[in-house]
Amino acid sequence: MQCLRFLIFTFAACAHSLLFGVDSRPNILFIIFDDWGWQHAGAYGCDWVKTPNFDRVAKEGTLFKNAFTSNPKCSPCRASILTGRNTWQLEEAACHNGLFPAKFAVYPDLLEDVGYTIGLTGKGWGPGDFKTAAGRTRNPAGPGFDEAKMPTLAKGISVKDYATNFQSFLNRQEAGRPFCFWMGFSEPHRAYEEGSGLRLGKKLSDVKVPGYLPDNEVIRGDLADYAIEVEWADAHIGRALKMLEEKGVLDDTLVIVTSDHGMPFPRVKGQIYEDGFHLPLAMRWGKGIRPGRVVEDFINVRDLAPTYLELAGIRPHEQMTGRSLVNILRSEKSGWIEDRRVMLIGKERHDLGRPNDWGYPVRAIRTPEYFYSHNYNPERWPACNPETGFGNTDDSPTKRWITENKGPFYDLAFSYRAEEELFDVRTDPECLKNLVNSPEHRDIAAKLRKQLDDQLIDEKDPRALGQESVFDTYKYLGNRSRKGYAEWEMRQEEKER
Repeated sequence: MQCLRFLIFTFAACAHSLLFGVDSRPNILFIIFDDWGWQHAGAYGCDWVKTPNFDRVAKEGTLFKNAFTSNPKCSPCRASILTGRNTWQLEEAACHNGLFPAKFAVYPDLLEDVGYTIGLTGKGWGPGDFKTAAGRTRNPAGPGFDEAKMPTLAKGISVKDYATNFQSFLNRQEAGRPFCFWMGFSEPHRAYEEGSGLRLGKKLSDVKVPGYLPDNEVIRGDLADYAIEVEWADAHIGRALKMLEEKGVLDDTLVIVTSDHGMPFPRVKGQIYEDGFHLPLAMRWGKGIRPGRVVEDFINVRDLAPTYLELAGIRPHEQMTGRSLVNILRSEKSGWIEDRRVMLIGKERHDLGRPNDWGYPVRAIRTPEYFYSHNYNPERWPACNPETGFGNTDDSPTKRWITENKGPFYDLAFSYRAEEELFDVRTDPECLKNLVNSPEHRDIAAKLRKQLDDQLIDEKDPRALGQESVFDTYKYLGNRSRKGYAEWEMRQEEKER
């Protein structure tokens, strides 16, 4: 195997030398937030969450207005990034806190095979099992660099010094050899230090509250705490860019900044609505991307892996179903470059909290005008059962306020949903008014439903092929001791006996 890897690396390096005289393959710095909503960056017009370093990447490179994940939860999204596949094409890895099968190739391994040095700091793929059952020897995102720690501004922020760990990786980098590094923030994942936003200078009057959340001091305070964590992580981007500048390789490095899904608030993270699966995304590459561009094309995170491989001079792996972005990156234009106007989204099981460990299966389709979703089991609670604490919504002051006060915001976040939902995202981007039963929209819903089903069949989605029972065979491998769940599960078992 080592001999084969050497031959592959030698061939790739020689090919690039013949074509360009030097190894023109870019370094790759992939930076991913954990639970950061797409609208909370200055580059997208937000003024109460300060992201100067993300904004710099966007200004000196390209800002993507329509970037998406096919599954708005940590481990399914990250598996999609690594493999270049939609999550319903990933067997056990379609589920949160599941198994990452070794049968699926991941881009860090493929790049390492052709001479890239690979590294990871912070959160790579997870949560879930990539070792015991899957047989991988390291996180699929690469070998870890997590030695450096630092004091933080607030409780709940990770003590990992991401930027210094990246510097440690750079210090070991062999001259002239390209690298691919994954910088995975834990921020702004919960839990937060309650009141940290106010303590650190945020004004509640500046906070913008989305229409699906109540507008009061509790929710504004929670959002302010979230903003502090986003800003903490953004500062590490600035430090990493400075390190690349000092090493003289910033313009030789493709820098990608994104998130795995939307913010950890009710009706967002883990839920199939716009703010759950719409992502921030900016890329900078001094030698390869004209600065100041804004791209409208629909981009999926599964498109990243084939992009990296093409830039490395090798064909995307045969398993990958994403489409390379290289032509979009190299274009001189803004706006619609390749006219990518359709996106598929979906989920299976995320967290525990229903009988038999059932999930809440959904498939959806997004176009520039509409968002249509098919909830396959509308008789189930969408965020898990109330008696188990709505486990597919992170605990928070916002969640506590909504569950205690009930009312319309409770219904939006936790109540049963219609089997079909249709929203006009041009006038209703927060997906508040379901149009599926509107006479003038019935034909639109039917057309989108057929388009969705046809594309899912093409992608060999088991659920579209009548093999949906396979998803119920995938085991949950995380902690089953969530408060209230163990007792509820015991009562369910007693009923069955």
